[in-house]
Amino acid sequence: MMDSQKNVLLQKGFGLILAFALAKLTIHLAANIFGGYGIFRDELYYLACADHLAFGYVDQPPLSIFVLAGVRGVIGDSLFAIRLLPAVIGSLVVFLTGLIARELGGRRFAQASAMLAATVSLIHLAFGGLYSMNVFDLFFWALAAWLLIRLIKTERTSLWIWLGLVLGLGLLNKISVLWLGTGLGVGLLFTSQRKWLKTRWPYLAGAFAGILFLPFLLWNLTHDMAHLEFMRNASAFKYSGLNIMEFLIGQILLPNPVTLPLWIGGILYLFIHKKAKPFRLLGFLFFVPLLILAINQHSKPEYLAAAYAIPFAAGGVFFEGLFSRKRLEWMKPVFLTFLAAGLALAPYVVPILPQETTITYMKTIGISAPNSEGKQEGALPQHYADRHGWDNMARVLSEVYLSLPAEDRDRTVIFGQNYGEAAAVDYYRGKYDLPRAVSPHNSYWIWGFPADAQTVIIVGGNLQRHKSYFGEVIRAAVIESRYAMPYETNLPVYIARKPTVSLRDAWTQLKNYN
Repeated sequence: MMDSQKNVLLQKGFGLILAFALAKLTIHLAANIFGGYGIFRDELYYLACADHLAFGYVDQPPLSIFVLAGVRGVIGDSLFAIRLLPAVIGSLVVFLTGLIARELGGRRFAQASAMLAATVSLIHLAFGGLYSMNVFDLFFWALAAWLLIRLIKTERTSLWIWLGLVLGLGLLNKISVLWLGTGLGVGLLFTSQRKWLKTRWPYLAGAFAGILFLPFLLWNLTHDMAHLEFMRNASAFKYSGLNIMEFLIGQILLPNPVTLPLWIGGILYLFIHKKAKPFRLLGFLFFVPLLILAINQHSKPEYLAAAYAIPFAAGGVFFEGLFSRKRLEWMKPVFLTFLAAGLALAPYVVPILPQETTITYMKTIGISAPNSEGKQEGALPQHYADRHGWDNMARVLSEVYLSLPAEDRDRTVIFGQNYGEAAAVDYYRGKYDLPRAVSPHNSYWIWGFPADAQTVIIVGGNLQRHKSYFGEVIRAAVIESRYAMPYETNLPVYIARKPTVSLRDAWTQLKNYN
């Protein structure tokens, strides 16, 4: 019985889908074992958040942080350990993309095309190679799309509850799932699936999702709507230089330029082809978020990344039908080879090459990484540079800390200008002798400033400003890192003593949600 079930699955393409998922997993495992450079700035911050479990954080909902706390509790917080789950989730996204193509009627070529695209997509490679909420976002959107197809095909009402669960968990991971929900609502209105609006099931699914999202809403209500303040500041300052043209160009680069014909064909297929009419709702799951993000004008190109499983899968079905004509059969291997060639751009986002080789590679391909935050970059783009310098920073700060008289150390903290600097100190406290870190940046500000701190080791910043808070400020060291972001190297380290103001009171004025 088991063998017959296995054979049925293989005949339906399950074996092919599994093979692609395992190939994607292998890429990330190889990078984590043989490359990786170092822990990324945001990964350090997520680990710090996992030390302060709560129903919310200034810059994100709590789900990915709770998951990270569980991962760390089981397998630790080494680079390989924290990147293992993203690698697995990233491979599941490829698996789901293949399933979506199959459910849309695609055979082996359609499935292979869709999964190749999901494998070579630069943004999928990037998200699968780091721990963040983003890789879970890819997974929840793809799973929601698959559930919707099953709902359309079977009309099983219980699938609405499962969809509500996925949307709710997705929201508890990243609120951009609201765009997915909006696309679903618009799609229900403008397709034959509007019949469901006459039933209670879509509303039950929405209510279920809302209940799951409620903890983060309540957290915001008890924290002065911190996440809304963060989003307003990010749009007004950090992402103010973005525009609609950069967003649209990003939709060529980030999914990998070789996938452009595939996903454009997928969108056209969903909206135009008569065979896709029952599944036209899926087109709205992509097009509506695209429209919302484009109208916003300050959207990062990667915000749309989670929606690409849909056009990848639909594109596979479209080109399978196109190339099934006798005179075009020869195009199938050519098209698959063209998509596979996209792996040549993998070092752009997968840190498998030595740093100097990566620098040469980036110059050779002539593609500059999107710099959505408008910060000056060094030899490496920000998504690589932010994996460097943290261990050395912690070591230098430890040396400064140990230079203090023993009686002063118990009342000393390290002040980081941003959460990366503070989180690096907290992460490396197990390796170096370091005190607690504080920072006014995002959730670190909520975690506060200790009442008994009298000596502050300050990373960077303006000397004159430091003197407005302390009677004694001396420069004690300089932090250098060859490959870090320019603003994280040649950083002076100050020892500040004899506060002239109440540091706890001053803390309320330093808040930086951005």
